[in-house]
Parts: sequence; structure tokens; C-alpha cells
Amino acid sequence: MKTDARITIAAAGLWLPPRRESAADVGSTPQKAGYDSVAVSDDTAPPDMAVHAATTALESAGWDGGRLDLLLHAWAYHQGHDYWSAPHYVADRLGAARALPIGIQQICNGGGAALQTAAAHLLADAGTSHALVTTADRFCAPGFDRWRGDLGVSYGDGASALLLCRTGTAETPRGLSLLAIASRAASQLEKMNRGQDDFSPAARSNGEQVDVRRTKKAYLREHGVAGFREIEQDSLRSVVTAALTEAGVPGDDPALRWCVLPRLRTDALESSYLPLLGDVTTAKMLDVGRTTGHLGAGDLPAGIAELMDRDLLEPGERALVLGTGSGFTWSCAVVERPMAAVAEEPA
Repeated sequence: MKTDARITIAAAGLWLPPRRESAADVGSTPQKAGYDSVAVSDDTAPPDMAVHAATTALESAGWDGGRLDLLLHAWAYHQGHDYWSAPHYVADRLGAARALPIGIQQICNGGGAALQTAAAHLLADAGTSHALVTTADRFCAPGFDRWRGDLGVSYGDGASALLLCRTGTAETPRGLSLLAIASRAASQLEKMNRGQDDFSPAARSNGEQVDVRRTKKAYLREHGVAGFREIEQDSLRSVVTAALTEAGVPGDDPALRWCVLPRLRTDALESSYLPLLGDVTTAKMLDVGRTTGHLGAGDLPAGIAELMDRDLLEPGERALVLGTGSGFTWSCAVVERPMAAVAEEPA
């Protein structure tokens, strides 16, 4: 989706719990586990994490919740209650009484899907001028084994938040322009998380824990690793190329400084992502997940938050930010730090 810099990411928030569980804590090493550590929330529930991240973003932008017209909350795993709306909870806790709360459930690409949906609303609806994207996940026992429940990834807890507005209405000095965001799907891969299991009547009826490792192995036995790799590589190349084309940014643009990677295992990045991305762009690869783990729906917006929090872009510089999730879907955003910020209008 080409935005022509008509969307500004005014502020971002990233909330991570203070505790880390190291590879050594689970009898492994960083080399074997693919991470030094993962973030672990002992008691904070995902929707409250989202409120924390959103509060950080709102305070950074100088906004209050009452200013929001739209709130999109994305997640991959259990939010703390059954048959309940976490987006409405987040909106209520933020005082976003005017905002329309919407849930985005696209597994681990939820943050990218939410960002793209928010941008579309802002461009299409004159009545929507301020939007919030949040993500939050907590991969805790008894339902999830964060280290051994999946292939190619271990899971950390945390939340992210992005504040969006139409360019020229509410920029902030450290805001980023969204130049484009592209997504690609390979729906034939949905079976990787389903395996050979029958449809069940309730959550976790097929086992006491979510076991994506088991279903992925069942898929790979049937279809082969090579077939999956071909689809993955074609989709990843397509989404990055599309995002760059829609943004009008060549892959070798000297101003394209960073390519922010999803928070996958080191071996998954080195085997599947780094060789391909090195062919598509000369941007420097930025790996931010070694001490957090994969943040569920939050990798892409958390990557944008890292760029903003760490002030990694100079005026005029750009970055690619990647996200991926089961299903499968891949998203790629192109952001730029504007040469000059526009003064914010009064609320």
C-alpha cells in the first residue's frame, strides 16, 4: 500500500517486563537456543501490557486517549479471558471513549496487519484523524512452552504501540513518515499450525499445551522442507520488493540505513532471511530480538519503536521493518525520518 508519506507515526511505545529467562536457565546455550534470553512477564496480563505501551506513546506525543478515533489491538495468544474483547478494555483504560476498538487476530503478523489497516482508515475516512495500534502477548504456562513450543522461534512477552495521524495534522519532532507498507500471504501454509488434527470443540482440546512444533513437523513430513522454503523465499522477496517499489525507494539507496529483522531464532534468520535480504537491499541488518525473544504479534511495530526510541534514523534516512506470522503472512513497512517536522496543531 502506497501512502506517499501521507501517514505519520507520531510516537511509539515498547513495554517489556524486567525479567529475562536465559538459554542457560532452560539447560541450553545461546547458540543452540537462538537467543541469549527471552522476556518473561510473571503477572502482567497482555491487555495491561498494551495499556502500558500505549501510555508511553501518548505521553511522548503529548496526546490523551480522548483524542483517538480508532484503536486496533493485535495479539497471537490468550489475552486473559474467554469470549471477551481486549481492544475495548485497552480503549477504556486509556480513556479513548470516542475511539472505535477493533481486534486484529492474524497470529504473529498482527502488528503489521493492524498498521496497514490503520493507515487505510486514515487515508479513506476523513472522520478518522488519530489512530492507535497496540499489540500484546504473554506466552506463559500452563498453555504454552515459550522455548520448545515452536520451530524456528522462541517467545518473549511484551507489548508495542504506535500512534498514527495524517501528515500535516499532528506530527511530533521524532515522528516517522510511513512511505509504504506491503503484505503477502501464502494461505496454503495454514496447515502448518493445524497438522493432521481434527477441528476441536474448545481451546487446547487436542493437548494440554499449544504444540506448533508437532503440527509443523506433520506438515513438513507431508509436503517437504524444500516446498516450504521456496514459498517462504518467494513471499519474502515479493513483499520487500513491493514495499520498496511502492515507497519509490531503490534497494541500494544510500539513505536506506536499516532493515529491522523479525525476532526469529538466529539460525532461522541466517538461513532464510539474511542471504535473500542481502540480495534485495544494501541496508544494514538490525537484529533486536536476541534478548527479548519473538514478541508474538508485536515484532513489526516493536521494530519501529526501536528505531524511534534509540533515535537510529537521521533526518532523511529510511528503514525497512519486517514482520511475519503463521498462516502465513509477511509484511514490510518503509519508514522515513522527515527532513523537518511540522508543528503540531492545537488539540
